[in-house]
Amino acid sequence: MPLFKRKPFGLAEPPKDLEPYALVYQVRFTKEIFQDYQEYLNRINFYRQRVWMCKYTGKSNMTYEEALVSEKHATQKVQELPNELVAPALCIIQFSMLSLRDLADAIAKKLQKDLFVGANLYGRKDGSLYPCKVLKLVENGVEKIQYEVAWINKTRKITENSIVLGEDLVWKKTPFSRNILKSFIRESTCRSIPWVIHEKLAQKHGISTDPPQELRSRFFFKDGQLVAKMKKRKNGDGKNEVNDESGKSKRKKVETGTSDAVKNGKEENNQPKEEPVKYPIDDLLVQPGPDDPLFTDRPFPSRDFNVPMDCVGDLLMVWDFCSSFSRLLHLWPFSLEDFENAICHKDSNLVLIAETHSALLRLLIKDDSEYSFALQKRKRKPKISLITWTDYVCDFLEMINITELSSSMTTIKRGHYGLLDANAKLWVLRELVSHALETDLIRGKLDEHIEQRQMLGAIRRGEALEYARKRREEKEQLKGESGADGLVKENSLESTGSNPHIAENGNPIIETGDMVEEVISSQQSNTFYDRRQLDCPSMKTEEKQNVDPKVLAENVTNSCEKEAQKQLSGDKKEAEERKSKEKRQQRREYFEREMEKRSIRTSPLGKDRDYNRYWWFRRDGRIFIEISDTKQWGYYSTKEEVDALIRSLNRKGERERALQIQLEKFYGKICLELQKRSKDLAHKIALEEAVLRRSTRVRAPPRENPANAFLRYVNKWKED
Repeated sequence: MPLFKRKPFGLAEPPKDLEPYALVYQVRFTKEIFQDYQEYLNRINFYRQRVWMCKYTGKSNMTYEEALVSEKHATQKVQELPNELVAPALCIIQFSMLSLRDLADAIAKKLQKDLFVGANLYGRKDGSLYPCKVLKLVENGVEKIQYEVAWINKTRKITENSIVLGEDLVWKKTPFSRNILKSFIRESTCRSIPWVIHEKLAQKHGISTDPPQELRSRFFFKDGQLVAKMKKRKNGDGKNEVNDESGKSKRKKVETGTSDAVKNGKEENNQPKEEPVKYPIDDLLVQPGPDDPLFTDRPFPSRDFNVPMDCVGDLLMVWDFCSSFSRLLHLWPFSLEDFENAICHKDSNLVLIAETHSALLRLLIKDDSEYSFALQKRKRKPKISLITWTDYVCDFLEMINITELSSSMTTIKRGHYGLLDANAKLWVLRELVSHALETDLIRGKLDEHIEQRQMLGAIRRGEALEYARKRREEKEQLKGESGADGLVKENSLESTGSNPHIAENGNPIIETGDMVEEVISSQQSNTFYDRRQLDCPSMKTEEKQNVDPKVLAENVTNSCEKEAQKQLSGDKKEAEERKSKEKRQQRREYFEREMEKRSIRTSPLGKDRDYNRYWWFRRDGRIFIEISDTKQWGYYSTKEEVDALIRSLNRKGERERALQIQLEKFYGKICLELQKRSKDLAHKIALEEAVLRRSTRVRAPPRENPANAFLRYVNKWKED
């Protein structure tokens, strides 16, 4: 049973006086029954929160159903533990005071030494390790334990039996891991530190339930549960402090009066203290708040498909596969609209349809698969033409032997492929694509794409690490230079008093053209005179300091040149950083383009609050919406609709937050493809209007109409 706040959570009891034919709401994974829909909905939403913990593995941040699945898997793994090791493990667990990790390590260390009959091990023989199986324990009074083992060869057959020492047998791979032992400990016990195994389990394996002598003074059994003894003592504050043996302390006030406003997480009115919600959470649990932005209404998607609504998924899947592997199939790419119009057309010899089937069938023939052998039995030629392609399709339908397609095969044999409905046509193509995905050519191409993507990722990570290393070195260099500059500045300040060309009292330096004059106060002159008198006592007459203006001018000029050079170097550095940033952006775009060229599969952008999936195909531009629990589809085809969709998503929900991030990531590419699509559509409409304006005498043939572009399809990559 999953844990809530590390404690068992009781299920709701079934309603009383329930009539036999009453309509109720049942939770699928707990079998709880509710008569009120709101109670059922509240319980479902509660189970969907990530506040549950797996009882056996200790994994947290899970939904109730995920915790149930985790417990089921943990139980299955625990059952794989050999029965011969269960009793020794339980003996170690019973009344142990070790932590879970240390206890699992102790059990693993002990069980690795305990070999049992039937254990598959590796034994030392002729200086090498060979697989063997323990048959029985040999007791002949020798101090070292001996075992009779059967040696096993590579074909898993027994070659011979022999007796070996226990120290010559080793586990190549232990039948248990630390995680399995932890799950076994949690599943087998009802209390931790000291660990106490379940009473029925102890009776089954003959393990004592009486606590050892060293624990009897600290614990005792009460109502079948091991309870720690409490010790009471008074402290200096006049309060009773209750200490239990687990080290926890509780205090009770002696004086009467009002208690604290908040105690044990509850307010005075015994209402639980509201905790702030940590977003994002499950979208269905998000409630409107005062800090929410102004959400726009989600635009209603267009649904003007030519094919039936339940066929849109197959239409997109087949078209995306043919577009992704067009080079390998030797099939010239075509637009989704042309493919949709061709599927709905009643002509039986459309080039686009014939070439699509032929390309997929040629791939199956090259793979030497079951279909290739079927053609050899029928003595078919491997070359498929626009006249014979329907015969090869019929051979494929006979091979897969689907009852629902039998009537379609009859229609195709009569030469009326165009009379099939769109559902049957896409069903045949779907089966061809599913068989093509199993061929070695497609799998090899996918493996090649995976290797190339991994290589590109490694190169990108290497460049990022190199850039980070250079940045670190530059920072360290700047730090060293700044320290050196500070030291030089400090030294220059210290030497200012002995420099005759620097003002000592901060008086300004006056510049007039090329002349630089220093203003010296009388106090400074007296100080200078006294110092000269000390240095040269024999000098009686007063001397005046003559400042050389050329030296001062040179100093000022040098400082200005240094500042100018510093500014130029700063500008140069900024230009280099800007150039480096542009180069990194170009490299990033290059890697993204190369990754897109080597795409492995098309994944949805994400899901919204109601679990509707959003798909974006780079070769089409539109964003398709797959409605959950139904076969309904829709699409957005304008930039305004995409903007409205982004503004309607609530970032507080997990699904809509992830969807918004993906939409913002590909926003530029989506808008570019939609603008391109809008221009093409406007051009087609203009051409259609031009055709309609012509007179009936010079009316253009139907094939020149842009709406019939699929009729003019030519496979430029067709194999000879």
